[in-house]
Amino acid sequence: MSVLLVVTLVLSAFLALNIGANNSAASMATSYGAGVRSKRQAVWLIAIFALLGALTAGAPVVETVGKGIVPAETLSSDIGFIFIILLLGIGFIVWANIVRTPIATTHAIVCAIVGIGLYTQTLNSDSFIRVLKWWILAPIVAWLINFAVAKFFYFKIVHYLASNFSEKRVNVILTVLITISGTFIAFSGGANNSANAIGPIVSLGLIDSYPGAILAGVAMGVGAILLGGRVLETLGKKITEICIIRAISVEFTAAVIILLASLYGIPVSIAEIVTAGVVGFSCAQHGFVQTSKNSHVVKIGFFWFVVPVITVGVSYYISLVYIKYGLSSYLSFLG
Repeated sequence: MSVLLVVTLVLSAFLALNIGANNSAASMATSYGAGVRSKRQAVWLIAIFALLGALTAGAPVVETVGKGIVPAETLSSDIGFIFIILLLGIGFIVWANIVRTPIATTHAIVCAIVGIGLYTQTLNSDSFIRVLKWWILAPIVAWLINFAVAKFFYFKIVHYLASNFSEKRVNVILTVLITISGTFIAFSGGANNSANAIGPIVSLGLIDSYPGAILAGVAMGVGAILLGGRVLETLGKKITEICIIRAISVEFTAAVIILLASLYGIPVSIAEIVTAGVVGFSCAQHGFVQTSKNSHVVKIGFFWFVVPVITVGVSYYISLVYIKYGLSSYLSFLG
């Protein structure tokens, strides 16, 4: 096995580990915030179902990230492009984990690819615009659905359950539902987000999609177990207190949106969609003004809107310097 393959696989695995800590951990933040699951239970469920999602439903998104936004020939023409993508993704995600904020890892990876595509003039603009539409619409839909549930249906649901079932029966029903919703979103997130780590090196032809998905899925699971508790605390406790019914709504909404995106081969951010749902409940419960003043919401918004723009710019200029000054020769020893 060449040094080149080892280095790229290690970088990809490290990226997947941080994705597991950040995005996948967000999949059970709502139920953790509702007090149904401990951190230990949440991260282990994330690890198992994220791996299953990566193995069984990750291929369409891997195809888009690895070949759809920028041709595979462009990325495979120089190993330096792969390193730019992976290192930028790792840098922003590690930063987000340090400050305990759920960054949109998908945005960091895809925008790094876009920066390279702009420099090489090989960007598939139709494909990227299609992805961009999902990035805009998915969190809006998640916000609208959960705002509506909180505003118009929540108390009706509570009244129905209280009127027709005993307290013990209600607890059993809600526990089962939230376990299903949490594992569903972890599965969907594993299917979608594994492509962020493995897509770039699949385009290089160093590894096939299926073994790559295994690598990414395992690393995401390990990342969730080791580091996921930090992000759970921010999303689950520090934006708004979430009861079990609201947690189920947020998780099911996000899981359906993410799974649909995965089936269409669209890379989306699980953290963004889950957080949009949580913010929707906060707006319904506390009002728009108070929610907008929440420091955690402001910090999350910064990462969502500023990081993609920064990533495109940094990726573009690193590519320019890399090619202009012939830095590829310094990577030749890895071949």
